[in-house]
Amino acid sequence: QVLLVESGGGLVQAGGSLRLSCAASGRTVSNRAMGWFRQAPGKEREFVAAISWSGRSTNYADSVKGRFTMSRDNAKNTVYLQMNSLKPEDTAVYYCAAKPPYSSSSVDYDAWGQGTQVTVSS
Repeated sequence: QVLLVESGGGLVQAGGSLRLSCAASGRTVSNRAMGWFRQAPGKEREFVAAISWSGRSTNYADSVKGRFTMSRDNAKNTVYLQMNSLKPEDTAVYYCAAKPPYSSSSVDYDAWGQGTQVTVSS
């Protein structure tokens, strides 16, 4: 079983930047597609970004394209989310997630972290 722990959240002013990290333990995630999701108060959890297990493919929600960048360091068993030009509407709890090894894009995520709070003030 893979354990995911997010870090790097905090309070930042609009226009600022944060880098979230998701460290995996228990199993390697180098063969797993990974994703970032977020949930704002009173709203459903939404997709933010995803990266293939190789790192060669990424995709983003329209709301974060051009501002957020997802990357991975398989040697460190860690994925990252660089968030620039933050807006108040980016305020949410951010979760990382992992898919089963070598799974296709249609397969659901089966491992989730506990989340890290990101608050963007106006």
